[in-house]
Amino acid sequence: MDGVEEQYKISDPRVLKAVTHPLRVRLLGLLRRDGPATASELARKVGESSGSTSYHLRELFKFGFVEEDDERRDGRERRWRSRHRYTSWDAAEMTATPEGREAVRIMHLRQAEMVGRALGEFDLADWPRAWVDVSGMSDHMLTLPPAALREFAGRAEALVRELADRHAGDPDARQVQVWYGAVPRSPGQEES
Repeated sequence: MDGVEEQYKISDPRVLKAVTHPLRVRLLGLLRRDGPATASELARKVGESSGSTSYHLRELFKFGFVEEDDERRDGRERRWRSRHRYTSWDAAEMTATPEGREAVRIMHLRQAEMVGRALGEFDLADWPRAWVDVSGMSDHMLTLPPAALREFAGRAEALVRELADRHAGDPDARQVQVWYGAVPRSPGQEES
C-alpha cells in the first residue's frame, strides 16, 4: 500500500467513536487488508447495499480514516483506500472522559468480533499441513506487573515488524493476521 501512512494516532474520543460502528470497522479492515475498492465492491464483500457502504465510507473519510484513491480512479464510482496501516490511541488519555472510556470499550469489542470472524472463516481443510501446524491461538494466565505487559507489547511489535521485513518477497509468504492482547483479570472475576 504505497503512499499509506503507518499509523493514525487518535486523541479525540469522537474520532475513535466514529470508527466503532461495526460496518465501518469491517470496511476499514477490508481496505487495509485488500487495498483500494469502490463502495459497490465492498458492499458485495460484506453483504450490504452500496448505498450503505457509500455512506459509511464518507463517514470514515470525514474523520480521516480513508481517502479517495486518485491513482486508480474508476470512471463511474469513487475508489477508496485506507490512509493508514493501523489506528492507535493513548489509552490513559482516551479514557480520561466517560465518552473516551465508552469509545475504547466499544472498539475493544469490535476488535474481538473481528478476531472471532477471522477464526470462524478459517477452515483448516483449505490449507497445507505447514500452515495448519502454525495457525491458531493460545492463551496464558500469568501474574505480571504493568511494566511486564508494556515490555511484552513492545517486544511483540518489534518482532512482528522484524519478521515482516525479513520475509518480504518470500514466495511462501501469505497475508497473516496476528493478534496479541492482554488485560488484567479483576479480583473475583469468573473464568470465561
